[in-house]
Amino acid sequence: MSPTLNTLDNMKQALLACEKGQLSQRALIQKWRSEALHLALPERFGEVLGGLLDRMEASALFSEESCSFSQRGLLEGLHLWSDKARAQCLRQVEDDTTNQKSG
Repeated sequence: MSPTLNTLDNMKQALLACEKGQLSQRALIQKWRSEALHLALPERFGEVLGGLLDRMEASALFSEESCSFSQRGLLEGLHLWSDKARAQCLRQVEDDTTNQKSG
């Protein structure tokens, strides 16, 4: 498995732990920001993730759901981002394998 896929798996596990109450949102955000630095993904993925994590940090300031930031919606956004990042990584691995075979 590629290092990027391993990192994405670690990030997803942290997300699941947060949803179960085993990891705080603050710890989740810190882990995701740190781990994202090691991902070999297009720049746009970093921009989108940064926006999601910024909104999650803002929502953590409120004990109740706010009309602007649904914590459930933000967690769902992280799941979606993770799924798309994994798909992108798999495409990159497939492209690299194809290029090695033809080269």
